[in-house]
Amino acid sequence: MGIQKYIIRLSDKWTILLNNTLFIINRFLFLISFIAFCTIIYDIGFLYGTCRESLMTPYYIFIIKIVAGLTFLRILFFFKKYRRFSLFIDFFVLLVLLLYVFNDQLLHLLHSQYFFWISYLHNKFVIFFVLSLLFVIEISKSSFHLLKLKFNPFALFAGSFLFIIFIGTGLLLLPNSTTNGIRFIDAFFTSTSAVCVTGLTVVDTASQFTPIGKGIILTLIQIGGLGVMTFTSLFGFLFKGGSFQNHIFLKDFSNSDKLSEVFKSLLKIIIVTFSIEIIGSIFIYYSLHNDLFYSNFEKIKFSVFHSVSAFCNAGFSTMTNSLYDASVRYNYSLQGIIGFLIIFGGIGFPIIFNFYNYVKVNTKNRILHIFKIKQFESVPRLININTKIVMLTTIILLCAGTILFFILEYNNTLKEHNFTGKIIVSFFNSITPRTAGFNNVDISQFLYPTFMLFLLLMWIGGSPGSTAGGIKTTTFAVAVMNVLSLVRGKDRVECYKREISNDSIRRAFSVIFVSILVLGISIFLLTIFEKDKNLSALVFESFSAFGTVGLSMGITPDLSDAGKIIITFLMFFGRVGMIILIMALISRVSTLKYRYPTEGISIN
Repeated sequence: MGIQKYIIRLSDKWTILLNNTLFIINRFLFLISFIAFCTIIYDIGFLYGTCRESLMTPYYIFIIKIVAGLTFLRILFFFKKYRRFSLFIDFFVLLVLLLYVFNDQLLHLLHSQYFFWISYLHNKFVIFFVLSLLFVIEISKSSFHLLKLKFNPFALFAGSFLFIIFIGTGLLLLPNSTTNGIRFIDAFFTSTSAVCVTGLTVVDTASQFTPIGKGIILTLIQIGGLGVMTFTSLFGFLFKGGSFQNHIFLKDFSNSDKLSEVFKSLLKIIIVTFSIEIIGSIFIYYSLHNDLFYSNFEKIKFSVFHSVSAFCNAGFSTMTNSLYDASVRYNYSLQGIIGFLIIFGGIGFPIIFNFYNYVKVNTKNRILHIFKIKQFESVPRLININTKIVMLTTIILLCAGTILFFILEYNNTLKEHNFTGKIIVSFFNSITPRTAGFNNVDISQFLYPTFMLFLLLMWIGGSPGSTAGGIKTTTFAVAVMNVLSLVRGKDRVECYKREISNDSIRRAFSVIFVSILVLGISIFLLTIFEKDKNLSALVFESFSAFGTVGLSMGITPDLSDAGKIIITFLMFFGRVGMIILIMALISRVSTLKYRYPTEGISIN
C-alpha cells in the first residue's frame, strides 16, 4: 500500500508538472507570436519595398526557430491533451516553419521534380501568414480568459470594437499605408468608418492609400462587419474548447437558440459570410470589362474588395466617385450584383439561417416522400415571426423606395439613363441608403423630397443580427404596429396570430427615442463647429453616420477636427447600438420584487 500511495503521489506531481510546463509553453508561444506579429507590422509598414528589408531575415530565422521548438515540445509532451483541429494546425505550422528554415538543404537533397513546390515555401509572405495565423490563434485562446472575469458583456462587446478601431488607426498611420502620409484624426476617422462599416471618408481611398493601406481597410471592414468576438470566439472554440460559462456569454451574440449550438452558429456565420463574398466576387469579376484594369490581378482585387465591402454594408470603394465613376456608371449588372450583396448582408444572419432551416427540413421531407420512405410531414411555424416581420418590412421599404425614387428623380438624376437603367438605379437607391453607402448618382443634386426619403431610409437601416446600422427594421415595424393598435383601440400588439411582448415594444421606443436624441445633439453641435456648412448637408451627414450608411453630400473631407470627432462618435454609436452602449456604461438593476399602484398620465 505504501508503494501504491507513493506511485499515485508521484503521478499527481508529474501531472502538475506537465500542466505547469504546458502553461509556460503556451505563454511563451503567445509572447513570441506577439513579437513576431509586431515584427511583421514593422517590416510591412516601414521597410517593405526598401533595400533594408533583407536585414530582417536573421530576426525571422531566430523567431521561427523558437516557435518551431516550442511547438514541437507542445506536440511531443502534450499529444493526448490536443483537440483534433488544434493538433492539425500545430503540425501544419511546424512543417511550414521547418521547410522554410531547411529549404536550401532539402532542395539540395531532393532533386525530384515532384518536390519543386518546396521552393515556393521559401517566401517571406508565407512566413508572414503562418506567424500571423499563430498569433490570431494564441490571442483567441487567451481571450477566453476574459470571459471568466466579471465583465459586463455589453461593455466587452463595445470595447472590442474600440480596440480594433485603435489598432486600425495605428496601422493606417504606418508610412507604407498611404502615399503622402495621413493625420491621426483622419486615420482614426477612416479606421472607425471601416470597423463600423460606414464608408464615410475624409481622404480619397483610391489615391491616398497604397495597396497595403487598402488591404488594412478591407481587413477592418471584414472584422467590423462580423464582429471581433465572432472571430476570436470561433478560434477559441476550435483550439481550446468552450466552458459552460463561455457558451452562456456568447449565446446572445451568436444568435443561437441553444447553448449547445453556440459554436455551430459562429461557424455558420463565418462560412455563410465567406461563401457569399466569394460568389459575389466571381459575379463582379465577370460583370467588369477587362479594359478598365492593367492586369487580371487588379481586376480580382477590385472584385474581392467590392464584394466584401458590399456584403458588410461598408460602402468603401477603390474608385474616387464610387459607382458614379464614369467607367461603371452604366454597368447595371455590376450595380445589381452589389445591390443583392447589400441585401444579403443587411437582412441578418438569423433570417438567413431560418430560411436555410426551412428549405432543409422541407427538402428532406419531400425526398423521403418521393422515395416512399415515409409520408410527407409539414412542420408548422418553421418561419418564425421575426423572419416574417423582417422580410415584410424589407420588401415594403425596397418597393416603396424604388417607386418613389423613380418618380421623384425621373427627370433629375435619372435623366441620363435609359428606362431599364432608371429602374435598376432606382432599385439600387432604395437599397444603398439603408446602410450600404455606395452611390451611383450625384447626391448633391437630389430634390428635397428625395433628400427626405433618404433620411428616413438611413434612419431605419437594416435588420437585427446583420452588418447594418440604423434603428433596424423590426424596431420600425413594432413601433408602427403599436401605433395602429392604439388607433384601433386594442390593448395589445398582435402580428401573425402572435402577441408582441411588452419588452420588445419598450425596447423599440427606447431605441427610437435615444436615436432621435443623439441625432439632435449631434446636429446641434455640428451647427456650432461647422458654421460655414449648409444645414441640410450636416443633417444628411449625421443621419448617414448614425445609420452607418456612408453617403455624403460632399462635405466630409472639409469637416473641422471637431466635426470629424462628432461624426466618428455617431458612426460608433450607430454600429454598436445605443441600447447596448447604455447597458455597457450603466449598471443594470436586478429584477424588482415589488410594484407600486398604477396611475395614468395625460399624454395629449
